[in-house]
Amino acid sequence: MIATRVGLGKVCLLAQDTAINQDLRGIVPFDASVLAVRFLFWWLKSISDQIVAEGTGATVQGVKLPFVKSLQVPLPPLPEQQRIVTLLDEAFDGIATARAHAEKNLQNARAIFESVLDSISGENATLEKYVTIKTGKLDANAAIENGVYPFFTCAKEIYAIDNYAFDCESILLAGNNAVGDFNVKHYKGKFNAYQRTYIIRVIDENFLSYRFLYFQMLKSLRYFKEQSVGVGTKFLKLGMIKELEISLPSIAKQTEIATMLDLLLAETQRLESLYHRKLTALDALKKSLLHQAFSGAL
Repeated sequence: MIATRVGLGKVCLLAQDTAINQDLRGIVPFDASVLAVRFLFWWLKSISDQIVAEGTGATVQGVKLPFVKSLQVPLPPLPEQQRIVTLLDEAFDGIATARAHAEKNLQNARAIFESVLDSISGENATLEKYVTIKTGKLDANAAIENGVYPFFTCAKEIYAIDNYAFDCESILLAGNNAVGDFNVKHYKGKFNAYQRTYIIRVIDENFLSYRFLYFQMLKSLRYFKEQSVGVGTKFLKLGMIKELEISLPSIAKQTEIATMLDLLLAETQRLESLYHRKLTALDALKKSLLHQAFSGAL
């Protein structure tokens, strides 16, 4: 597409009265036979990064009207505009369908894992009878880059540190979170921990296996979110963890369940990784299509 370019303010009304917020402007072509609205829409999408880069403001960023008016919009003949619009509409509909399918597959995998997790049954037991619970001693900012040992905080990410306070197998439960979305990890070896991270150790592995306990704690995260206290930040009290009731089948059954859940977890994580790679690829494809459409390569 080889097209002349003109300032957007010369072919569009940029202060059209519409039922929108005062910080928004309706951009309406003066003549739809010169500039098609849908073509304008896709062109603006293609330069969204450029528009965002021009944003100013401390709390809410926005772009100035003179900048918008100065944008140089391409003006190929109307049939060419319509051809490009048709191609982009169809392509983006296909991308949206692919994204929805990937999301559905991921949701299904998570639903299967959670349903099996929820189906764990056995004689109910109070957690305090089978474990010891401690907390770390360090501030969250004690982490250092390229440290020797894992440093567990309440974040999902695992950080690093150069000294360790624990050398054991443990279940690590986040003790606070801004919105109550706590997380749990299973680790064996030398590590250190933040002062609000709970370190849960099994007293006798003949009655309770670590891996089974890990999945029981995963199952209990929704309960912990409901029971957490605090306004700005949600906290778990020690008593909430001690008094947690878990299902406790035989140790042989625990091993069987944990093995099955590990397989399901690995498949769910594989699909999550595939899903995120697909989303990245689809986003790149959208940018590529928009670039080709307005550089004459489509």
